[in-house]
Amino acid sequence: MSRIGKRKLTFDKDIKASYSLNELTLSNSKGSLSIKIPEILKLNLEQNTILLTRINELKTSKQIHGTFNALILNMIVGLKKGYKQKLKIVGVGYKAELKKDILVLYLGFSHLINYKIPSNVIVKVLKPTILEVSGIDKQKVFQVAAQIRNFKKPEPYKGKGIMYENEQIIRKEGKTASK
Repeated sequence: MSRIGKRKLTFDKDIKASYSLNELTLSNSKGSLSIKIPEILKLNLEQNTILLTRINELKTSKQIHGTFNALILNMIVGLKKGYKQKLKIVGVGYKAELKKDILVLYLGFSHLINYKIPSNVIVKVLKPTILEVSGIDKQKVFQVAAQIRNFKKPEPYKGKGIMYENEQIIRKEGKTASK
C-alpha cells in the first residue's frame, strides 16, 4: 500500500467536511474547497479524520491513491493556514501597482501589463517591487505567482526581472574583448 496514500488525514473541528456523489467538500470561515474523488478510491469520513483506500492493486491505482491523499492534505492546510508566495521585481523602473482587481506591471516594455487577478486569490503590493500572492488553494496561488513571473523572467546577465523571494539566479559573465 502506498505510504502516502494510507495515512489518516485529521483536521480541526472548525473545518466542516461533506462527501457526496464522489465529491469531497471542505469549508470553514476562510472559504470552501472541493475535489472530485475517482471511482477507484473509497473515502471514509469519520468525525475529524479522512481515510482513502483503493479498490485494486494496479500501479495507476497506487499512484492516484497517493496523489489524492496529498491533494486533500493540501486542502486541509490551505483552510487552516493558507498559502503565500512572495515575488521580487528587480530592475530600474520596474514596479507594480494594484488597481481594484487588476495588477498593473511596469516592466520596461513599450506597454503596461494588466493582469486580472482570479477569484479566491489575493495579491498584495507590499512595496512597488515586492508582491505577495496568497489564498487557500495551493494550486491557484502558485499558478498565479508563476503567471506573474512569466511576464518577465529573470535574465542571467543583469539579474533583471520578476523572481520568487528566495530564488537564486545563476549569473553569467558577459562577453569580454580579447587582444
